[in-house]
Amino acid sequence: LRPLYMDVQATTPMDPRVLDRMLPYLTAYYGNPHSRTHAYGWESEAAMEKARKQVADLIGADSREIIFTSGATEANNMAIKGVARFYKSRKKHIITTQTEHKCVLDSCRSLETEGFQVTYLPVKKNGLVDLKDLEAAFQPDTSLVSVMTVNNEIGVKQPVQDIGEICRERKVFFHTDAAQAIGKIPMDVNSMKIDLMSISGHKIYGPKGVGAIYVRRRPRVRLEPLQSGGGQERGLRSGTVPTPLAVGLGAACEVSQQEMEYDHKRISQLAERLVTKIMNEIPDVVMNGDKEHRYPGNVSRVLSPLELSVLVAMTHLTVAFPFSSACTSASLEPSYVLRAIGADEDLAHSSIRFGIGRFTTEEEVDYTVQKCIQHVKRLREMSPLWEMVQDGIDLKSIKWTQH
Repeated sequence: LRPLYMDVQATTPMDPRVLDRMLPYLTAYYGNPHSRTHAYGWESEAAMEKARKQVADLIGADSREIIFTSGATEANNMAIKGVARFYKSRKKHIITTQTEHKCVLDSCRSLETEGFQVTYLPVKKNGLVDLKDLEAAFQPDTSLVSVMTVNNEIGVKQPVQDIGEICRERKVFFHTDAAQAIGKIPMDVNSMKIDLMSISGHKIYGPKGVGAIYVRRRPRVRLEPLQSGGGQERGLRSGTVPTPLAVGLGAACEVSQQEMEYDHKRISQLAERLVTKIMNEIPDVVMNGDKEHRYPGNVSRVLSPLELSVLVAMTHLTVAFPFSSACTSASLEPSYVLRAIGADEDLAHSSIRFGIGRFTTEEEVDYTVQKCIQHVKRLREMSPLWEMVQDGIDLKSIKWTQH
């Protein structure tokens, strides 16, 4: 038997309705969507444009503002490097936060080697950016602000609308990585004053290998393309658009738009059930990030003093969940997101994330809680550190002798 899946922030299972829409374009309708001289191309192009509109409708955009990509990583690279390089003759300053996805931070570091200046804003202990810090960071040559909507590790929801207003007042472009937010919470690029947005297919029950970037037309945002080629996607992303994947992304967006309210309510109830049971049975559990401004499907908690890699090893046959972001969990370094919100190294190593999604059931939540409680209690019983905590000893005050 395979373990239960509780890691939907890393990826989601494909919705069967999405697969049904994709299948004809993997078999019968295989034309190149950029072939304009025959029916095979016309069929694929029509499907591609329908998908483009489905993506646009989910975020309140015009379909001409949607560019298909291979995923959110490419979209983030396009937004940050594309804007920075296009406007570099007049503006060479970018603002982001210390808790962004690694592909955003690495894109910014790459630009620093090209002579750009980047301000990495700290976040408060609740994981939210301080808007006063943002306002103080603007310079005359600031071209772009990039702040993610929902954090992939701790689930906090940034004040995107406020950030959009601040950027619009200063005539600075605003980009948001919305991979963890699209299809889960309402997003409207116009009311939120968003100029660029990154979207991922496999985070919303669609296929892997496809995403999109929203690029505003009015006021127009200009990008320098990352790659050269046939000039597809308005010249911004050369290469043949994979019709089956685009169709899958469009279908995933349409289904998410139809079911968002129901999904959010149900996921909130399941998350509350999981959290309540864990908090009632396991003492000294701490929430990561803000309590109110968060996406409920991301349940991030600290179970200290505990080495989470041991807990994961004990439960891996029954429940699949991470003790860090999937994009960085191969590293033994403590999470940079948790360190940014002020977590000590030992607490960063004791952080766990449960992902609850569209297909998670009450039975799965209860089983996950049961296994978690069982193994945490067992590990704590064996831990001399937990015994010291119970005796009221502050572990931080101890000066450990090295032999």
